[in-house]
Amino acid sequence: MFRRKIKAEPYDRENLKPVIRASICTGEQIAGFLDIRTGKFTELMLIQNRRDMKEFLARYGIAEEEIKKEW
Repeated sequence: MFRRKIKAEPYDRENLKPVIRASICTGEQIAGFLDIRTGKFTELMLIQNRRDMKEFLARYGIAEEEIKKEW
């Protein structure tokens, strides 16, 4: 009934790119950030449904068009 409003957390938009990593075999999806310079992926959250995706996008102030899916 009373949902807590999610405040957008800042991240380094110049060096980090939001990415969804998906498994081809199981379909498991992990949301996180890819460091453009080093290629290191930082896992932040398991995406199990549409609600989880919306929460991730709202938490970091990301537009749905910005996020890319990697297999």
